[in-house]
Amino acid sequence: MKRKIIEIKEELCNGCGLCVDACHEAAIELVDGKARLISDEYCDGLGDCLPECPTGAILMIERDAAAYDEELVMSRIREREAAEDQVLAAHQKATDLPPSTCGCPGMAAKSIRPQTGNVEQQSHQHNHQHDHQQHEVPSELRQWPVQLNLVHPQAPYLKGADLLIAADCTAYAYGNFHKEFMQGKVTLIGCPKLDDNQYYIEKLAEIFGVNAPKSITVVRMQVPCCGGITAGVRQAMLDAKTIVPYREVTISADGEIVATS
Repeated sequence: MKRKIIEIKEELCNGCGLCVDACHEAAIELVDGKARLISDEYCDGLGDCLPECPTGAILMIERDAAAYDEELVMSRIREREAAEDQVLAAHQKATDLPPSTCGCPGMAAKSIRPQTGNVEQQSHQHNHQHDHQQHEVPSELRQWPVQLNLVHPQAPYLKGADLLIAADCTAYAYGNFHKEFMQGKVTLIGCPKLDDNQYYIEKLAEIFGVNAPKSITVVRMQVPCCGGITAGVRQAMLDAKTIVPYREVTISADGEIVATS
């Protein structure tokens, strides 16, 4: 059958792996440092991987291809999760960590060390902190509540607002989150892994349709399960026929911005 499907230009691929994380169907893998479509049957043709590619190596084309097989995809995802469980269990055993109930790679234990300079720099920082111990950084939160489950779609603060839609963990990972992302925006937070993402899509579509936002910024973590929040916002924009300036930012667990689009 002739249908839409992705095509990966191997010569343009830099092996970053962002497309692997973005593909909820596990249709893409890194093989010898290059992204590769494993099978036509795994690709649903929606193209969630396209905006994540920094080199333009992924295209959406139309060609003869086997039909998308959801049952095959779910079987593959279960196999991958089982393999991830084994890796996580081995890591936990090696580090004497208590077992986890979830095989999500985003939950893998990791120690994060704060960046430190030399003794002179540390002394200067200590003195600076002592001199300014009364200084407080103001909150940039503009409304309450912030949890998407609790926000009423017709709340007056949503009208024509610049919206920030952020995964729960981002504000903890990125130290300058208030000033850099929240300033001047209405903030909505949620977790696409622990919450009902389909409910988020429906609620966001209602919010977009009723309030005509001025712009939308999405901030997520650099873990595969967090891709659900960007995919959900995009789907809600399509459902609400909302076309506004749109930005996506990805934060690493080390507190670095690793991707923007």
